[in-house]
Amino acid sequence: MKKTIQLLFITGSMLVLSCKENSETPQSTAPENGVDLSVGQEGVVDETSNPNIVQVASGSKDHTTLVAAVQAAGLVTSLSNAGPFTVFAPTNAAFDKLPEGTVEGLLKPDKKGDLENILGYHTYVGSLKTEYMQDGQEFDMVFGGKVKITKEGDKTFVNGSEIVASIPTSNGIIHVIGDVLLPK
Repeated sequence: MKKTIQLLFITGSMLVLSCKENSETPQSTAPENGVDLSVGQEGVVDETSNPNIVQVASGSKDHTTLVAAVQAAGLVTSLSNAGPFTVFAPTNAAFDKLPEGTVEGLLKPDKKGDLENILGYHTYVGSLKTEYMQDGQEFDMVFGGKVKITKEGDKTFVNGSEIVASIPTSNGIIHVIGDVLLPK
């Protein structure tokens, strides 16, 4: 009986000590691009899994405008969730093609709804790989409207904008495009 009590005491002590070691809260720091990934689903730290859509976009120097728009629209948490999502991600150069002042205007708080609609038109619920897209297919996007897929040889286009790269993420796929898609 005495040995059983000693064994229970030692086991309990080890359990308490191991819980204390793992109870430290990691310090959060906002990266240079200003996306605070320390709260909600976007704050989950996982050193072994692939990064999610927001984490990949935040790490791209070519998508700083898109990341700023996602933040302004309040969609960081949504696009960090499990998904799967397909995001047609315009580059900074794509946003530069818009009329002067358009991006700055959309980033204002009173234009949040318009920005959500535009970004929603770039987002599909599901994972669309280019190799499975067919010429003439149409897909219903998150905030209404359909996009049309066209194929020319090995090239795939969404609403006439070529998909120049595809990046798998833990919660879907990012297709890099050279134009901002505007709902029709």
